[in-house]
Amino acid sequence: MKKVVILLTIIAIGAVSAQAQKFAYVDSEYILEKMPEYVTAQKQIDQISTQYQSTIEAEVKKVDQLFQTYQSQKGRLTDIQRQQREEEIINKEQAVKDLQKSYFGQDGTVTKRTETLIKPIKDKVQRAIDALAKEGGYAVIFDVAAAPGFIYTNPTYDLSNRVLEKLGIRI
Repeated sequence: MKKVVILLTIIAIGAVSAQAQKFAYVDSEYILEKMPEYVTAQKQIDQISTQYQSTIEAEVKKVDQLFQTYQSQKGRLTDIQRQQREEEIINKEQAVKDLQKSYFGQDGTVTKRTETLIKPIKDKVQRAIDALAKEGGYAVIFDVAAAPGFIYTNPTYDLSNRVLEKLGIRI
């Protein structure tokens, strides 16, 4: 009997402490879109991306033109000349792919620039969220932008505007 009472007491204490925990959520995309420095950084990234994409498209056109020329002259070329032209086209296609990877790949210029510009802003948001969590005694704060599986969120528990206030941004 004592074991049952002790077990029920432990369960009751666990239930009470679970109810005492506070939960909330933020929408990091909403917060970032309201931050002028994020908007500026995003514009810079878009400009760089557009510039690099234009360079890649120009190179692709050159390869296409080379291929079209090859196709039109193919019948007049010797086997050795055909093989040389095909290798040239393949090498230029590979060079374009390498260029694209150097710009947009995992370790590419755009990726590195994005990290350089955006990471400090996200860190600033995270510090504001951490401060709100401590001030408000929140056990967990979810990010609905990072976890799109939420079907319903009660606006009462949305701290996004409070994070913006903490960052000094008026809505």
